[in-house]
Amino acid sequence: MPIHVKTDCRLFLGDRPCVWGGRCEECEHYAKRGEHIVVIKLAAAGDVLRTTSILPPLKRAHPDSFVTWVTDPVALPLIELNPFVDRAIPFGFDAWLTLSVQSIDLLICLDKDERACALASTLNAAEKSGFALSPAGAVEPLNEGARYDYDLGLSNEMKFHENAMTYPAIFCRTAGLEYQDEPYLLALPETAIEHAKDFLGGLSLSEPVIGLNVGAGNVFANKAWTTEGYAGLAGAIREKLGGTSLVLGGPADRERAESVLVAAPDTAVDGGLHEVLDFAAVVGMLDALVTGDTLAMHIAIALGVPTVVLFGPSAPQEIELFGAGSKVLTPLDCAPCYRRDCDVRPSCMEAIDMETVFEALVEALEKA
Repeated sequence: MPIHVKTDCRLFLGDRPCVWGGRCEECEHYAKRGEHIVVIKLAAAGDVLRTTSILPPLKRAHPDSFVTWVTDPVALPLIELNPFVDRAIPFGFDAWLTLSVQSIDLLICLDKDERACALASTLNAAEKSGFALSPAGAVEPLNEGARYDYDLGLSNEMKFHENAMTYPAIFCRTAGLEYQDEPYLLALPETAIEHAKDFLGGLSLSEPVIGLNVGAGNVFANKAWTTEGYAGLAGAIREKLGGTSLVLGGPADRERAESVLVAAPDTAVDGGLHEVLDFAAVVGMLDALVTGDTLAMHIAIALGVPTVVLFGPSAPQEIELFGAGSKVLTPLDCAPCYRRDCDVRPSCMEAIDMETVFEALVEALEKA
């Protein structure tokens, strides 16, 4: 006798029982899928995380919706446990194949990446917003709300000098949603939290524990602060606050991290290397983080950690700290610029002095 199932339940898995055992006929947990909404945002990981700011207003506008999020595999861990996302899937042929046969009520592509726009163009949806590819292969906006972000990417004058909107506000405008200043969030598994507790518990740390994230992407020139700046800051944190500096970064930042540790042997501690969610859990247990405009910054913001952000080539007005931190801007008037090569000396980040950063840190700790 066939098993009675309700395939329109948002908990239905198809190839195995759901978490409640799969006895649909008597299940009190049945929840019918509402509108199917597909969000496409592939890269970079930090951008993907901050794009989740659209989810609270999206759920307000579509409370019973079933949300599928498509992203690059590297960013998948940052999305999978988000309470507003019903299904997170990695970008690729399998994603296209699966979604191409499904009914989609609303598709939102918030990425001007050609791969993302191609996926948005080839999927059938009753309504689309954001970006897609034209028949000629050019990225184009799909709705009036997306026009602002589209123009922002094409005009340096508009992006660096005229725009006063933060990225969360821009994303919501692109998606046609009403933004109410909700912060984006990152949900961590218990295993990551336990990893962070074990790791930090094995170090000799004095409070406050301040993370110094020395990492910086390699897309824009001069995005990282100086070794001397971080080492001097570690000394000030020990001398004036009695705290410990935890030097953080990814595998690509290891050489820079080791340089800071050598320059500050008695005041800085090695934060090691971790998988992304384990790293996030470590950041979440800090008293504050000092960082450039990086993934670590977005993780700290999502977890509500007081954050001091140093800005050189990137645009500070686009970053929303939600009241939990401070911004330190370079004094050079040529910034922001997004230049990939630069021979200006001192560079925009070299021009940021340690005393200014320390004052911003004290301010951030007092706010907290």
